[in-house]
Amino acid sequence: MLIGDVARRSGVSARMLRHYESLGLVRPTGRTSAGYREYSGEDIRRIFHIESLRSLGLSLREVGSALDDPGFTPSELVDDLIRQTRERIARETELLTRLRRIGAAEPAGWEDVFQIVALLQALGAESAAKRQRAALSSVEEVPAPVEALVEAVLGETDPNVAGALRWALAQSGDGGLPLLAEGLGSPAAEVRERAVQSIAEIPGDEATALLRGALTSSDIAVRRCAALALGPRGVADAVPTLIGMVAEEANDADAADALSALAGDPALADRIATGLVERLAPGAVESSARRRLTQALADIPGSTASRALAELSHDEDHAVALTATYILKLRDAG
Repeated sequence: MLIGDVARRSGVSARMLRHYESLGLVRPTGRTSAGYREYSGEDIRRIFHIESLRSLGLSLREVGSALDDPGFTPSELVDDLIRQTRERIARETELLTRLRRIGAAEPAGWEDVFQIVALLQALGAESAAKRQRAALSSVEEVPAPVEALVEAVLGETDPNVAGALRWALAQSGDGGLPLLAEGLGSPAAEVRERAVQSIAEIPGDEATALLRGALTSSDIAVRRCAALALGPRGVADAVPTLIGMVAEEANDADAADALSALAGDPALADRIATGLVERLAPGAVESSARRRLTQALADIPGSTASRALAELSHDEDHAVALTATYILKLRDAG
């Protein structure tokens, strides 16, 4: 078969067939009397083999080795191709993400594009100070795409930078909440905690709904952070978690403050006092926990809390009795 016929049947151009020949990949078995290249059936099969290997991403040099080296091991090359492909996909995905973020910012001109690119690079800088400045400038100077802020805050380990990122994200509105909600379901505990901390700083009903859902998380750190945020928002569902935090000395002072905020609602004050009293039953918790629970009653108004404190002023635990007596004096003076 002549080169033109081979080109038509194989889909490989005559020019490429000549290139293959110059590299020694496939040589026509014979020549016609007029000197034209003549390919045999075996030559054509080899051309198809070459094209098959090229479709896997092999270079022409690797194709030649694969076809001509008797000791060639395909598995090693395939493993290497998998690694290279994954790296290429990662690079392309990173580029696509960056382009999407620039597009979402709706730049008016090239100067805007350059500023956004510089900001995105700064958010990923090795220097914590540079990342923090970028977070702050995303509000004051160059608006950062919300996706970039969420990605940064979920991956940030420096507490100062994380605080700046959460503030910047809150200033941008609630557009990042769907992505933060995905963070709540992350297999990494630290990412889940960063997500709920970020949601806690965003006002509005949508953020509150996400925090309510976080109260049922299997991650205790997420539940506690959500409860602390929901207290000032007046969400009664947070009460059991907050009482547990006081008893377990887990941010107990903040939990007590959140309970106090909730107790501003008279309908909740007695419920909170009752919950604290239930945990105060002798033998239910250790002495130090009973003292913390007694202290938490100080800022809970209403008759239920007052009666509980009166009883506790005679508690057999001297420290608890003294604490309750002191609180009663303050309440009477007030």
